[in-house]
Amino acid sequence: MLKGGKIVSRKSIIIIGAGIAGLSAGCYAVMNGYDTVIFEAHDKPGGLCTSWNRRGYTIDGCIHHLAGSGPSSELYRVWQELGALEGRGMVFHDEFVRVEDPEGRAFTVYTDIDRLEQHMKQLSIADAEVIEEYTRAARRFLNIDLLAFGLLKPWQIGMKSLPRIGDFIKWGKITLEDFAQKFKDPFLRKAFPVIQYGFSGIPMLIHLNFLAGCHNRTLGWPSGGSLQFARSIERRYTALGGRIHYRSRVEKILTEDNKAVGVRLSDGTEHRADTIVSAADGHTTIFGMLEGKYIDDGISKYYQAAPDYLDMSLQVSLGAARDMSREPHALALFLEDPLEVSGKKYERLDIEIFNFDKNLAPPGKTVIKAMFGASYGYWKDLRADRERYEYQKQEIARAVIDRMDKRFPGLKGQVEMVDVATPVTFENYTGNWKGLQAWMPPDRGFGTMMNGFTRSLPGLDNFYMAGQWAEAMIGISTAALSGRNLVRHLCKKYKRLFVTK
Repeated sequence: MLKGGKIVSRKSIIIIGAGIAGLSAGCYAVMNGYDTVIFEAHDKPGGLCTSWNRRGYTIDGCIHHLAGSGPSSELYRVWQELGALEGRGMVFHDEFVRVEDPEGRAFTVYTDIDRLEQHMKQLSIADAEVIEEYTRAARRFLNIDLLAFGLLKPWQIGMKSLPRIGDFIKWGKITLEDFAQKFKDPFLRKAFPVIQYGFSGIPMLIHLNFLAGCHNRTLGWPSGGSLQFARSIERRYTALGGRIHYRSRVEKILTEDNKAVGVRLSDGTEHRADTIVSAADGHTTIFGMLEGKYIDDGISKYYQAAPDYLDMSLQVSLGAARDMSREPHALALFLEDPLEVSGKKYERLDIEIFNFDKNLAPPGKTVIKAMFGASYGYWKDLRADRERYEYQKQEIARAVIDRMDKRFPGLKGQVEMVDVATPVTFENYTGNWKGLQAWMPPDRGFGTMMNGFTRSLPGLDNFYMAGQWAEAMIGISTAALSGRNLVRHLCKKYKRLFVTK
């Protein structure tokens, strides 16, 4: 290969996994002159960034707000480089979420901060001072895009962070639950903690960054949903000359003298390359493909401390013969009659109504999804008896439909499709160990955001990881940046100019 007037050897890379991180690493590697091949266990790209079809309805399993959706975000150019936005419309919501209680009160988190402030004061003028503190803080994040920091060098992050370091420290220590206690109005005190996807313990720093991104139109929804988004990147990769082999599960990463040299597939075939990259599940990679030979105490403790409970890991999706275009796209609905799931009582339904994308349902019909946190252990044990497992899924769906029918009268008779995905479902179809997504190591904090967690493994050369497990952070943009930054690192290592075309 001729580059810059010099002959450059064409190095080869094997990438394990065609999720967003693997596809990103593949695209940038080919752009920079590497010979690449991706081995993917599934028959489609995307990994956790996926959708599936049931009886004419498309159920989306991933994206809520895509960072970098608008040109004012630095991340936008990454999606352009990856071809993810080509021919794809973007939806920007006027509401982040609406919270309702059984008494009929509603708190709408408008994405326009001025409108949000006005609405909150209408709900409780007695809380005007607290409301102004909240919206003033959100406005201070309008010029800071935390999710794009992965594009920057440490000194650039420092320069951008310095003017807001006080805000980072202050709002990083306060959770939504903490801030809610400032409200005098009992409904706002109850509603405020659930406005960030219903997660508990979310720092205000994260929420304020999301609110600012929605206001700036840099957090949106790519039309067609998660799988179509992934397929756009797949097309970019193959158009560049990259190769993907589907239904090709990697069982072992081959090593010689503590160097990764290739992979062995489940069919017994072996393939070799100069560099091996795993963009697959972290536990499967480290303790399965590499047999736990390249770890340290930090890695061991991290996976030993894997949570059993994970937010949004149980999803009840409905296809309804009903036009719900006038309903909010996201609804946190406090229940008069609590719902019991996996032995846990829930006083609220967190609902997504996919009324904003006509690609997901037949005309005049709508996909609705309720999301719960769930215990992997509970569902794994239950699945040992397939009949009990399926019965429990049906019971949960029935209970969800009954409660939704109270909010949307007549819905029960309009449901045409029911799909229940458990943590075991996600484990089976995505290969993610225990259906988990990455979590932040408790003892590393901000350093992990800067340096990642397992981008490489101790004692193993010619091997790298990309994606959420490499970074110990979740998010589609995290995955894409992880693949991009890996190739940038390889270019620096081999003294090549990193290019993005």
